[in-house]
Formats: sequence, C-alpha cells, structure tokens
Amino acid sequence: MSHNVSAPSGRTPLRRRTLLPLLAAGLAAPSVLVRPAQAATAATSDQAAATAAQTAAWETPRTLGKADAKFVVEEWFSLTCTHCADFSQTTFPELRTKLIDTGKVRWVFRDFPLDKVALQAAQVARALPPDRYAAFVLALFADQDRWAFASGTHYVKALWQMAALAGMDRPTFDAAIGDNDLRDWILAQQTMAEKKWKIDATPSFVINGHMVAGEMPYAQFVKELPGLT
Repeated sequence: MSHNVSAPSGRTPLRRRTLLPLLAAGLAAPSVLVRPAQAATAATSDQAAATAAQTAAWETPRTLGKADAKFVVEEWFSLTCTHCADFSQTTFPELRTKLIDTGKVRWVFRDFPLDKVALQAAQVARALPPDRYAAFVLALFADQDRWAFASGTHYVKALWQMAALAGMDRPTFDAAIGDNDLRDWILAQQTMAEKKWKIDATPSFVINGHMVAGEMPYAQFVKELPGLT
C-alpha cells in the first residue's frame, strides 16, 4: 500500500535539525530522537512501580470524537515542540468545535517525542484517565515555557505540579515516569511512524492514509479533508 506524503505551505514542522538553533540559544532540551538506551527512567527502590495492568491501560488509544467518524486524523506530536504548541492553541480549538465535536472527525493523539523531556511528559499524560488526557496535553502545550524548558531536571518538578493539578497522585506519577515498558512502547510506536509514514517532524498528521507534515491554520487543514460537508 502506498502512502501519500505532502507538506503544506504553512509553518515548517519541527525537525531535529530545526531544533539546533534552539539548543544554541539554550531554549530546548537535547533534541535527538530518543531511544531506550538514552532514556533510562527506571524507578528507584523508593518509588512506586507500574503494574502490568497499569501499563496496559496507559498504552490504550487516546482519542476524541466519534468512533465511526468519516475522517480519522492521527496527530503525531512532541510535547516539547513549539510548533505543536502553537497548533494546539490556534488551529485545534476550531477543529475541535467544528469537526470533532460535530462527529465529522475522530482525533487520535500519537506520541512522537523529540527528546527525553517530551518522552517523560508523554508517559505522565498517558497515566491520567483517558477522559482527562486531552485536557492535560492541551494544558502542557499552553504552559510549555513553564515546564518543558526548565533547566536541569527541574522540568520533572514542574511536570509533577501540573499532573497534581490534574488529579494525579505522586505514586502514579512516579510509576509513570519509571515505567520502562510504557517508555519502550512509545518509542516503538515512534519507530513505526518513521518507517511507515516517513515522519521525521512534528506536528505531522495522518489523515485517512495521507500524511501531511507541519502546523497549519484551520482553513488550510480542512483542504486535507476532501468531501467534508
């Protein structure tokens, strides 16, 4: 099966090479695509460990919209991606109101972490109940400067504060951060997306088998939904 790939004329999606100027300015954490050996986050002996049942629940799809919607949109995003944050605050609200809430589009959130910070944030987000997931991800994007670009390991403290506000307890937070099986599952999904859809940037969207890379305004996004009524 062939997969169509296109890049809209909107803003350039965030790629590894795009992150380099940010690194030079001290604005982002290391941006190489994470791999298991690089992202060891094992829980220490005094931390709660995730159970098999928790991990299985955290790996289930995170979606919005009707299951039988005409269009299925997978958004591949990194929680430390500034373009993803812009999209979430500018285009996504209109998409949600006009297309998702009306049953025309089913939205599937897909992790594509560009660094360890984004990976651990994705793990924490998935540890929330599914009905709180989208709101938490949108909150992380809205407050990205507060937690994602904190110096050193301070991002973990900031991330915990936001998770606590979302109703997560500390044992669950520690279990999520230290869940190597969840980490490896996220990275395996990312590798699959790289191979199957040739995704190397965020945000990227797979729309009914058609891949489009890059942040774009609502008017441009709906052009990728032929037959939308």
